[in-house]
Amino acid sequence: MGRIHIREFHDDDLDAVVRLWLEAGETGDQPVYSLAEVTASCREDHAVVAVLGEEIVGAAVGRAAHAQGWIVFFGVVGDGRGDGAAPGLLDALERKMAPLGLSTLSVLLHEDGRNLDALTTNGFQLRHRLRYLERQMPVQRRELDLLGDVGGRILPRHLWGTVAGMQREKRLLEERLVAPLAQRELADRYGVVPPRAVMLFGPPGTGKTTFAKAVASRLDWPFVEVFPSRLGDGPAGMAAALRSIFARISQLENAVVFIDEVEEIASQRRGDPPSPTQGVTNELLKLVAEFRDREGLLLVCATNFVRALDAAFLRHGRFDYVLPIGLPDAEARRAIWGRYVPHDLAGAIDFDVLVGASDGLTPADIEYAARRASQEALARALESGATGRDDATGLATEDYLSALGHTRATVSESEQRAFLEDIETLARL
Repeated sequence: MGRIHIREFHDDDLDAVVRLWLEAGETGDQPVYSLAEVTASCREDHAVVAVLGEEIVGAAVGRAAHAQGWIVFFGVVGDGRGDGAAPGLLDALERKMAPLGLSTLSVLLHEDGRNLDALTTNGFQLRHRLRYLERQMPVQRRELDLLGDVGGRILPRHLWGTVAGMQREKRLLEERLVAPLAQRELADRYGVVPPRAVMLFGPPGTGKTTFAKAVASRLDWPFVEVFPSRLGDGPAGMAAALRSIFARISQLENAVVFIDEVEEIASQRRGDPPSPTQGVTNELLKLVAEFRDREGLLLVCATNFVRALDAAFLRHGRFDYVLPIGLPDAEARRAIWGRYVPHDLAGAIDFDVLVGASDGLTPADIEYAARRASQEALARALESGATGRDDATGLATEDYLSALGHTRATVSESEQRAFLEDIETLARL
């Protein structure tokens, strides 16, 4: 089975949407809205479809009434080919309707509607016996322009689940960050104060940015990345720009604010004469202190060189936790390989061998090796004159091992040893 692709509705997709609507009725899941209403919304309002190969296997259709958004039809084919399409369809429809400034996105189902589970697992909450479900839009109308102004965005809701393996890191982030912020009453019961700022450290390419995005996705909060390199041309300009963007971010109701390579603006301050970025470091220290007084915001900083950070940054009271993010474990490496090995060829690949051979590599290293093997296989196929699936040159475990042999590890053994030392001396879990 190939990969499902989500795209906008086209006029010539209407017959397929009609078939989906009719199939829903035949399986006892009669849509609430009539076929005429659904087809009218396809043409005049908002619709997206899920495509497998050249066939439409799912559709989601919505329309807006003032600040309320309604899903007038949502369905996938019932033979299994549309499995997995629901999250992408719902997220794509929400993104398409978000610029309208909706406060909620709602859907009506019959009492025995078979799409109930797909909706509830994608953020909708059951409200009434009529199976009225809604989910809050992550950003309200009044915040849309502000979010765009600070370069923020709404991430897909399922990033947390895509981070395979790394169970220790995920458990720490879930317990220390996500749960106290998402379940305030439970946290209060145990006297847990929700975190305001956290530092992630580890070798380059180990997924610190991925984890920061996954936390934002898990919380269903906007993700705002602040890039040190874009703050200004000179030290004075950088400090002013830093304060300006934090002032604007503080107007958001909720947000995960991410600063990667924070050592660029938080390096150790040294004596006389002061370093060129000392003013920026001083400003950032003040902003972190102010940031901690604001509920609903989480600052996540990441660094490849935790030893380079100014000592004041790692003191208690500024960052709640200093968490290590290391190289992917065996389960994570297996998932990464599974992401890049073509599905049709996976049965012939010895993943145990690849997992063992890629120990010590970052996710980016493994992706490079997998893509290199695929590219070389394509070159062989072109050279042999292959034009289709039946006569294409396949990929074997040896091809991936060969590509690994040409892959330079991002993290050296000495860097890995230094990371383990930093865990002992600097981590705060």
